[in-house]
Amino acid sequence: MRIEVVPASDEDYRVVHNLERFYIYDMAEHAGFDFSADGDFDPDNGFANYWGKPGGRRAWPDAWRGFPFLIRVDGKPAGFALVKRLRAEPATFDMGEFFVARQYRRHGVGRDAAVHLFERFAGHWQVREMPTNKAAQAFWRRIIDAYTRGKFTDAREVFADYNDEEFIVQRFASGQNR
Repeated sequence: MRIEVVPASDEDYRVVHNLERFYIYDMAEHAGFDFSADGDFDPDNGFANYWGKPGGRRAWPDAWRGFPFLIRVDGKPAGFALVKRLRAEPATFDMGEFFVARQYRRHGVGRDAAVHLFERFAGHWQVREMPTNKAAQAFWRRIIDAYTRGKFTDAREVFADYNDEEFIVQRFASGQNR
């Protein structure tokens, strides 16, 4: 199995947009999403900010910058990762969105993709999960614990930038900052 994590180009935007429907479906039970009247989960350009395109769900603070990635397995789309730089100095990153299609889960795809991104973006990181998403919490704790050799924090926090929503968040350093 050949796993690739590649920057998502403007041409890849449509691929990620299509995968986003499956991501939204997976997140529906935790975020309380409902189907639209026509039975669809319409992402409505919700990830446009990561490409610097208009139409994102909300405007980002000026300091934020998006880095979209497409995850491929044997050349086929298998998921995506959307990294957000919150600050340039000190370099601080947020795993904004992360999705691996079900057929590729439990095969090391998510782990390899996450580690690739941690290494690519050296600095301070935060990874957030919804409090009800126990599977995501277990995944990220396992990956981050192995990556940092236990040098991370894990807490429940309220985020003003996300409408005062509460998340479980892991914070750690990557690259030479470890």
